[in-house]
Amino acid sequence: MRLVVIESPFAGTSKPGSPEWMGEVRYNIKYLRACMADCLARGEAPFASHALYTQPGVLDDTIPVEREKGILAGFAWGEKAEARVVYTDQGISSGMKAGIVHAEGIGQPVEMRKLGAWDV
Repeated sequence: MRLVVIESPFAGTSKPGSPEWMGEVRYNIKYLRACMADCLARGEAPFASHALYTQPGVLDDTIPVEREKGILAGFAWGEKAEARVVYTDQGISSGMKAGIVHAEGIGQPVEMRKLGAWDV
């Protein structure tokens, strides 16, 4: 299986911690699950640090220093991947942009993808 890093939105655009923001995060996690399923269907082994490191009791994405720690940890693992796949159905967030820039900086291929229709 080809190792890939998934870039997809995580944080909401509303005030961090607000009910609206939490709803956006839940929606983005559902979207991420669909992205992971798409990768697996393509014969890839996906890694998504934003799904792993933001679990309760690990890191809090609303705290800047913890968010940065998660991003750096994701970059460290992501350097082992063969490609970075960017799912663009919902646009490209600042975190996704950082992942793209990092991948380009280390010479890692970046692939843009869309799921199109998917179940929420």
